[in-house]
Formats: sequence, structure tokens, C-alpha cells
Amino acid sequence: MKSLRGISLLFALAAVYDAVLGFVFLFAPGPVFEWFDVVPPNHPGYVQFPAALLITFALMFVAIAVDPAKNRNLIPYGVLLKVSYCGVVAKYWFTTGLPGIWKPFCIADAVFLVLFVLSWLSLKKPVDSSAAGG
Repeated sequence: MKSLRGISLLFALAAVYDAVLGFVFLFAPGPVFEWFDVVPPNHPGYVQFPAALLITFALMFVAIAVDPAKNRNLIPYGVLLKVSYCGVVAKYWFTTGLPGIWKPFCIADAVFLVLFVLSWLSLKKPVDSSAAGG
């Protein structure tokens, strides 16, 4: 990820992706679980709280998309979101198994994770020579 435009588009796409998932699981988790033949948790709050967090992260991704260089400091939080999800899903996917509904999201988040890291690295600020005494 070298261009600011490309980075902006990446984070705009991430914002849409996470916002859509967040709104779907916040307002209509039942039909989604039914469609994929997944037993929902015993209380909707267990799904709605993470869904609300996805919407919060989507708003952060919008801020990054608007000005990637200025909001570079927010990118590690997006990386941690993706590491958290992929880590939990991959653990169960490769050990005890889990419903297939979660696997495509894990793959998508792994791709976002790599692209977020590459974006963050490409936005690394140059060393300020005046601050170094030069």
C-alpha cells in the first residue's frame, strides 16, 4: 500500500464491511443464524454488543479513510480488531471446529489484517532531522 488513495479506499471498504456486519447482527441476528442453521446464544446481547463494537470500528475506519496520514495512529487498533477475531476463529476452526458462517469472515479479516499492516508501515513518518539535532 503506497498511495494515500489506495489506503483511503481500503479503509472505506473496511468501514462498509464492518458496518454492514454490525448492523445485520445488531438488528437481525436471528434470521442470519437460522439461515446458516446455527444455534444462537441464549441471550441476544451476546451478539449485539460485538455488533455495536463493529459499528464503532467502522466509524474509526471512516476517520482513517478520510485522512490516512493524520489518523495513522488508529490503524493499530484496526489491526488488533482483526487479530482478535482471526485468532479466536482460527483457534476453534483448527481445534474443535466451528460453524461455517464464521470462516469467510475470518478469511476476509485476515486479508484486511495484512493490508492494514502494510498500510501502517507505508505511512511511517520520516525522521524529523531537526528533532534529531540536525
